[in-house]
Amino acid sequence: MTPKYHRILLKLSGEALAGNQRFGLNEDVVARVVDQLVKVHDMGVQIGLVIGGGNFWRGRQGTNMDRTTADHMGMLATVMNSLAMMDAIEQRGIPTRVQTALIMTSVAEPYILRKTLSHFEKGRIVIMACGTGNPYCSTDTAAAQRACEIDADVLLMAKNVDGIYDSDPAKNPNAKKYDHLTFSDILNKGLKAMDATAATMCMENRVPVLAFALDEENSIVRAVCGEKLGTLISNE
Repeated sequence: MTPKYHRILLKLSGEALAGNQRFGLNEDVVARVVDQLVKVHDMGVQIGLVIGGGNFWRGRQGTNMDRTTADHMGMLATVMNSLAMMDAIEQRGIPTRVQTALIMTSVAEPYILRKTLSHFEKGRIVIMACGTGNPYCSTDTAAAQRACEIDADVLLMAKNVDGIYDSDPAKNPNAKKYDHLTFSDILNKGLKAMDATAATMCMENRVPVLAFALDEENSIVRAVCGEKLGTLISNE
């Protein structure tokens, strides 16, 4: 298989890594993701990863906690996922670095764009944790920002559903799946595929987004190779 993209930013949801257990990390899911990352890396593709933290902490979880405090806890949850993914990837022989937007030098590097690009050139996978480092920003926004900063060819969003629908397919059996959307469609139709800030950032910087199902067979590899799956979001 031949890759379509030279440099990618892959956004993984924390919930997807939990699998059916819905909390923590599912070793089988992590192993399947790593298997595909190894294949993509061996194709010569440069890989950046942003991982959510919803399998450990999501929002305020029904509490009256201060939003900023809750968001900082969510950032720490992304570090747990990132360290676990780094360990799993390095067990397969691929050097990996975790960089964090919040400074925690005992466990990871600070996020510095030039270091990220240097790691890519040396064949390392880079996992970017702690979102943007700011509360009130989702990991979708962080993924969009990092994709723009590293000049990624595409932002791949691996989700629990196989694309973007006009309504929730879990609630509406007649929900219509879109094969292609523009960023203007996302904003104007209020679709929940990604938040408005992330969509606007990708639109302004002309970074296409592909939303697809993580649990489909070999879906990450297929997405990198340009196979038609999921929903493509672009400027045109």
